[in-house]
Amino acid sequence: MEQFDNVAVVKKANSYFDGKVTSRTVIFKDGSKKTLGIMQPGDYEFGTELAEVMEILAGELEVLLPEQPEWQTIRAGDVFEIPAKKSFQLKVYSLTDYCCSYFE
Repeated sequence: MEQFDNVAVVKKANSYFDGKVTSRTVIFKDGSKKTLGIMQPGDYEFGTELAEVMEILAGELEVLLPEQPEWQTIRAGDVFEIPAKKSFQLKVYSLTDYCCSYFE
């Protein structure tokens, strides 16, 4: 999906790691949410409340998913999933544009 129609966007940015990772929340008519964001190069660890699907729109990174022994290389066009209430690590190598979807 190239664009989202008929949505609400929260103006206030979500900002993490001293502004090196930022996103905006998009709210759909059914109440579901996505975030659209940018990650600058760096090493990060995130925790999840809900299950997430992260789509990489541009950039390159490696991800260490929960309970996985090896890092996976992720590039533009790739998608990965993170279960609810888990943490995961990222090594971001270039400015990375992403879309994250959340699921109950």
